[in-house]
Amino acid sequence: FFRVVDRVVTRPLNCLSITVFTSTPFLFVVLDAAVAAFCLEVIARHGEPAERLCNKDPLTLKAADYLSTLFPNSKFIFMVRDGRATVHSIISRKVTITGFDLSDYKQCMTKWNEAIKTMYEKCLSVGRSRCMIVYYEQLVLHPGQWLKKILEFLDIEWNEAVLHHEDHINEPGGVLLSKVERSSDQVIKPVNVEALTKWVGQIPKDVVKNMATIAPMLSKLGYDPLANPPNYGEPDSIVKDNTRKVKENAKEWEERALELLKGPTEDNEEPPQSATSS
Repeated sequence: FFRVVDRVVTRPLNCLSITVFTSTPFLFVVLDAAVAAFCLEVIARHGEPAERLCNKDPLTLKAADYLSTLFPNSKFIFMVRDGRATVHSIISRKVTITGFDLSDYKQCMTKWNEAIKTMYEKCLSVGRSRCMIVYYEQLVLHPGQWLKKILEFLDIEWNEAVLHHEDHINEPGGVLLSKVERSSDQVIKPVNVEALTKWVGQIPKDVVKNMATIAPMLSKLGYDPLANPPNYGEPDSIVKDNTRKVKENAKEWEERALELLKGPTEDNEEPPQSATSS
């Protein structure tokens, strides 16, 4: 279900012939309206009613140009992360993505390179006023600075609560966690640097050696393909403190994750209804 919007917006013409569209161009308008309505319905039903709706599937950005016409008031956040960390996360968490062979680091890095290149180009084509590039590592290291930039870009008033998302897990108007989302166990923690370099030492040596050739987008995006580990920068004091607390209370955070993400325990209890379970 997580890829419904992505599949709909990237394949709008598959069901109709080019001949039909050529002779009846008004069908473009009809199809666009139908796709927009469907996407809006899917996104709206993901959670509680809200003034602003968000779809966080990163692959959706591959259709940013089309989506920008369907939703003229929409804005896009292009979250860029070191591809080595992304691929390690995908493989270690066993995240299924069409075309990715989770047993092959080199193949996954190649597929990441292809996907990120397309998304980067789409973001540039949409324009800076509607697509903002945010580096994941910098957001983690300097959350206050970057969250202020993001909220300003989205025309949303600043609120200190965004610096402490862990205090609003599964609360009304807060951060709702999915039991099937692979990274939910990390989201419950305060912003910390643990995940930034988990990939170091996990990638096969031959892939590491040829990384610049396998994934040239690393250099394009400003990463050093030969740095192991790389120097992403120095974290803010609040992030240092968060990281220390997470390490010192590792078992407590693990237990909290199990508590928040466990399924129904009562015999007659029904699982919560949500769009992600459809």
